[in-house]
Amino acid sequence: MSKKALIITDGTESTRNIAGLIEGALKGFSVKTSTPESFEGTDILCADVFFIGCEKPSPASFSYLEDMLLHINLASRKCGVFSVNDKSLKYLSGIVKDSEAALGSPLHVVSNPVPQKPLQNWVNKILN
Repeated sequence: MSKKALIITDGTESTRNIAGLIEGALKGFSVKTSTPESFEGTDILCADVFFIGCEKPSPASFSYLEDMLLHINLASRKCGVFSVNDKSLKYLSGIVKDSEAALGSPLHVVSNPVPQKPLQNWVNKILN
């Protein structure tokens, strides 16, 4: 059985691009990428690792995800959050906290294109 990964983004161009790079870095994983509008709670329950990214803090589309993370225990799940700004990283880290997921260091993307090697290193740190 292959390992499963879930990537949830706000659907902006910057986060979709980063999600694509994360997907490419997840060797040996079956990856599902979703927006909060098409995300289902069961998607996160079967994921071995999940990643969440948004461009701006508290997007309206994240309300269901926020509520779900407040009421679910993901203590054994590894998680990475990513964004193009620090305020969003703080927001994302906060919504994941209550789920007790194993949150790795946030990824603050400052350049376009995103350097592949640092992104791969970040993904590897989340997985290990």
